[in-house]
Amino acid sequence: MTAADRRSQLATARQEVQQRIARACTAAGRDPAEVTLVAITKTYPASDVLLLAELGITDVGENRDQEAAPKAAELVAAGARVRWHFVGQLQRNKARSVVRYADVVESVDSVRLATALDRAAAECRTAPLDVLVQISIDGDATRGGAVADVDDPDRGLWRVADAVAAAGALRLAGVMAVAPLDWEPDRAFATLSGLATRLTERHPGATVVSAGMSGDLEAAVRHGATHVRIGSSLLGMRNTLR
Repeated sequence: MTAADRRSQLATARQEVQQRIARACTAAGRDPAEVTLVAITKTYPASDVLLLAELGITDVGENRDQEAAPKAAELVAAGARVRWHFVGQLQRNKARSVVRYADVVESVDSVRLATALDRAAAECRTAPLDVLVQISIDGDATRGGAVADVDDPDRGLWRVADAVAAAGALRLAGVMAVAPLDWEPDRAFATLSGLATRLTERHPGATVVSAGMSGDLEAAVRHGATHVRIGSSLLGMRNTLR
């Protein structure tokens, strides 16, 4: 596939996804400008990220540091500026690498991880790092996510949120979640919406709600998502790029 063909393919997919977002916002009585499209580019080449940036999609999500770090470096070398979201489970020993390129870390789910990111960001950055607290909607922390209404000193939702808010090199921006596979999306995102509201009562500046992917973005928008993370509906299945 030529670069021109790929650009055309991405442009068409971008239009279709943005139309879905617009329709979902209209149905929910919301302004489409309230919802940011985050392109999930894991496994896709830096050339795709450059094309997306040319098309106006400048929020980009990655879930593995070993892939994201060199990709971010390629974008810098090409003179492109995008806003990198780290969305995968993050080991504390990767914190120093991630804070060098990420603008947002969406997957903070423990006090220990928040502490590691704060320490790394203080050493490597001049501006605070935006952080979203990842919430385990069904309370199963083994799949990642802080747990609400459990007073765990490391994984309790309010403990994690308070730790991020108190960190000098971090900024608590909001919450992120993935709908559990065995839950209806509306039930999952309604639960998330309630927790997000409780968080903003505690921390008024934490207004971001990152929720919804290719298969359930409409439900996420219906329940107040401000950011939707779209991979396959935007970039296609990986094997089609070979």
